[in-house]
Amino acid sequence: MAHVELRNINKRFRRHTALSDLSLDVGDGEFFVLLGPTGAGKTTTLRLIAGLDAPDSGSILIEGEDVGRWSAAERDVALVFQYYSLYPHYTVRQNLEFPLKSRQRRLGATEIAGRVARAAQTLRIEHLLERKTDRLSGGEMQRVSLGRAIVRQPRVFLMDEPLSNLDAKLREILRAELKDLQMKFRATFLYVTHDQVEAMSMGDKIGVLNHGRIVQIGTPHEIYNRPRDTFVATFVGSPAMNLLSGALRDGKVTVAPGKLEIPVAAAVARRLPEGLDRMTLGVRAEDVLLGPGGGLEGRVYGVENHGVEKIVTLKVNEHSLKATVPAHMAIEVDSVTPFAIDPGKLQFFAPQTGVNLVWAREEASHG
Repeated sequence: MAHVELRNINKRFRRHTALSDLSLDVGDGEFFVLLGPTGAGKTTTLRLIAGLDAPDSGSILIEGEDVGRWSAAERDVALVFQYYSLYPHYTVRQNLEFPLKSRQRRLGATEIAGRVARAAQTLRIEHLLERKTDRLSGGEMQRVSLGRAIVRQPRVFLMDEPLSNLDAKLREILRAELKDLQMKFRATFLYVTHDQVEAMSMGDKIGVLNHGRIVQIGTPHEIYNRPRDTFVATFVGSPAMNLLSGALRDGKVTVAPGKLEIPVAAAVARRLPEGLDRMTLGVRAEDVLLGPGGGLEGRVYGVENHGVEKIVTLKVNEHSLKATVPAHMAIEVDSVTPFAIDPGKLQFFAPQTGVNLVWAREEASHG
């Protein structure tokens, strides 16, 4: 277990800026997820912590010690990749033993056998120990890959999209197992993914990364319910948050005059900047409520069946918004349906910068 801290990290590869003034604080025993699209700088961050690359500037601390001059071996971290990096002609047992037989470790045969047995039992791969890894399934190979990290008993586990090559069902199973594993060992995990379902279901804390910059850090609840800007709002959540251009006048947001107007509670309006006119309104799909008595009407443009729920696309004039409804709700394409928008769940963003207006004002007042 270890506390990991990155302070003002910058990293360039020729003309490409991979990381820009990146700061992170991963608590001892925390499951921290770094979430972002491809090319955001997630893998670069892991490589810097592991000592495989060096930052151009900034500090990396493990347990309060600056490890900038330490080798990868001295940092005592374990990297698990999406590609399993196993020796195909070795047995599972030999693959698990391999990282324990380095000259630096000098472990005895009894200690090695004990660590391998414990890891195999934890990951439920005891029955595979004498099998060659080229005869394993994808899920079994990933378990062995995790086992190679576990036997080392590292201070920090670094995981680079380890489940992305697996099918959906297996990903779901291993997500739960990984989280259980982290809690059992009380280990520090820094887990990288572009999959927001993984991030939301496993992370104690999430750092959203975009173009080499940290956009927001918070709990899954904070990231989902109080996105700092429109990037986070649309990247986290499926379907993505509805974003509509509107104007705030007379206590309501008008998107389409007479057709799409949503009242804003006085308490919410007081938290918005004074003199606000135009804004981007954010509404989660689950806060678009289909049914009579809502005061709004939309034409059903599309219906996607997702098993337990349907995602309905509504059109109001040229504006479209998505709503989630129970799977059993009967709804037909091209029908006109009444709906409401929960006024207590509205988000307000600046049209030019995309910054959450309530969040920005609160930050300014605390500053």
